[in-house]
Amino acid sequence: MTTTDVTTGGTVLPIARWGEPVMHARTRPVTEFDDRLKALVADMFATMYAAEGVGLAATQVGVDLAVFVFDCPDDDHVRHSGVICNPVVELPEGKDRQLEAADEGCLSLPGAYIELARPDHAVCRGQDVDGHPVEVSGTGLLSRCLQHETDHLNGTVFGDRLSGRARKKLYRLHEDRAEDYPDDWPVSPRVRDEDEDDED
Repeated sequence: MTTTDVTTGGTVLPIARWGEPVMHARTRPVTEFDDRLKALVADMFATMYAAEGVGLAATQVGVDLAVFVFDCPDDDHVRHSGVICNPVVELPEGKDRQLEAADEGCLSLPGAYIELARPDHAVCRGQDVDGHPVEVSGTGLLSRCLQHETDHLNGTVFGDRLSGRARKKLYRLHEDRAEDYPDDWPVSPRVRDEDEDDED
């Protein structure tokens, strides 16, 4: 999808958590498609893979730039990967709008998942790391990922879309697992129980 390969060679960074100011503020647009951007994106890919995630926004590594990376399957189990700068998401309206309820989680609130309904199809437009126009259309988990990561860049975490009761439950689930995730995770690995299987 991108001209420049930025999926390898990066450094794993600590993931910012909900509550940190960068996670709750709108980002600055990407205006310079230079080596610094490419280095940031490579670090984001390395961090996302180390955390076993399917998407990661720049805010999640403490940078207030409008860019996210993803490596995520769609409804047909086809994996899509890439980077989108300055993303704009288009969602179906009217009779074409179908909501899909599914568990959602966030690397910035690790270990906790809860059901959230989102439109089952999304189109995300923006630019790649070289500044070329890019468009990604997604269903299923890919649709959810495109919406979730774009939300991050607008200062919204998915907990903001939950009812008060569901949000409290989500925080309880996170608190139950919080000690498994060091402050600098995924630089330091997650603590796993001996009998625990790997997460999908």
